[in-house]
Amino acid sequence: MILGVGIDLVETARIKASMDKFGDRFLSRILRPGEQDYCRKFRDSEMHVAARFAAKEAISKAFGTGIGKELGWLDMEIINQPGGRPVALLHDRGLELLAARGGRGLHVSLSHTRGHATAIAVLTDEQPPNLV
Repeated sequence: MILGVGIDLVETARIKASMDKFGDRFLSRILRPGEQDYCRKFRDSEMHVAARFAAKEAISKAFGTGIGKELGWLDMEIINQPGGRPVALLHDRGLELLAARGGRGLHVSLSHTRGHATAIAVLTDEQPPNLV
């Protein structure tokens, strides 16, 4: 059963401007270390940062909380399976919120271009297959 759905769209230029202005401080605020390492592998890293930013916003909407006291940026992590499929991992307050909502699964899909990044998140009461 679907417990919540969230979607978000981000302008890549807005993320690049924050990266240029605040550098590692911005990245450390919104991305866990593994996510930062993944994004830095790419020449146009802002597209990958923007996709993860959008995914975390979408997850917060699926939970119905937004980013804030109940769910923070670092309570969520987007990793990729070997074939490239994105997977959302929850940490700390994210895990607590998942249990409180009766959720067992969190599905995400990301997409990006030079101009925009988008993501959708679906919170379910069933665990997704093939988790890392």
